[in-house]
Amino acid sequence: MPIKAELHCHIEGAASPDLAVSQARKYNVDLSALVRDGGYVWHDFTSFLAAYDVVAGLFRSEDDYVRLADHYLSSLARDGAIYAELFVSPDHARKAGLSPEAYIRALAEGMQRAAAKTGIESRMVVTGVRHFGVEAVEAAARFAARSRHPLIAGFGMAGDERVGDMEDFVRAFEIAREAGLGITVHAGEFGGWESVAAALDHLRPSRIGHGVRAVENTDLVKRIADEGVVLECCPGSNIALGVFPSLADHPLPRLLQAGCRVTLNSDDPPFFRTSLAGEYEATRRAFGFDERTLTSFTQTAVEAAFVDRKTRAQLLTRVPKPAARSASARKL
Repeated sequence: MPIKAELHCHIEGAASPDLAVSQARKYNVDLSALVRDGGYVWHDFTSFLAAYDVVAGLFRSEDDYVRLADHYLSSLARDGAIYAELFVSPDHARKAGLSPEAYIRALAEGMQRAAAKTGIESRMVVTGVRHFGVEAVEAAARFAARSRHPLIAGFGMAGDERVGDMEDFVRAFEIAREAGLGITVHAGEFGGWESVAAALDHLRPSRIGHGVRAVENTDLVKRIADEGVVLECCPGSNIALGVFPSLADHPLPRLLQAGCRVTLNSDDPPFFRTSLAGEYEATRRAFGFDERTLTSFTQTAVEAAFVDRKTRAQLLTRVPKPAARSASARKL
């Protein structure tokens, strides 16, 4: 089983159906229409978002968020993960009736509990929600910048890529960058290759969330490779949401062949009936990736993680040195 690391997972979207059912009992919420046969039920992007909101609404107290972070990170560690970054949202905290400060405090406690039990290292990336508007994203950036919490390591933007222009959000990312936070942004999922180009032009991130639609423009793929921008790829999510019709059609191997720096991630894993371990195994089967290639995803993730040099060096000692590349891998 390869060592793993994850850079792209939304914490509210990481709640397992079992945990959601437990929370629903706590708050007397009927989940019978949403959870069936051990999985979440939805049929398109709109119903996925609705299901996500219902599950997120089951986490309402600091204790709930402690439990959520501890539960997810402990499960990751059992699957061989040594590091994870969690996308966290002050807007979701307010909707739950918590202050952003209480929300972060609770998540941090859950992260520390998981670390004490399993040794997994983790950080938070505060995200603004694009379709909530420019002011909301800037407010999220200001919160991230002034928080100074040691486990808040980055800033990003999620939400509907079709709303607004990247240049509208320049100030938010300047606020985060000036505070020394790592920068990532969702692009190239539903927004097409143009959204990736706009992100690079206006926001200058070191990482792109998804980014896979860049494959539609060969010049852009070359730019990504030349600039060393890391792609947070989530194949299972892309297939479940119809970005690509099947895993065989996913551009992950083409991006690797072009020299792009790629990582594997689970996005909102239980909603897509996947996991970080499942992403590693599915791509191994679909594309014939050998242990060296799978380990390279982990090494890239650690190298691109929003951590200090000492933590990065410690994590890299836990990533096995790659063996000689097999003939099948050289053909990719």
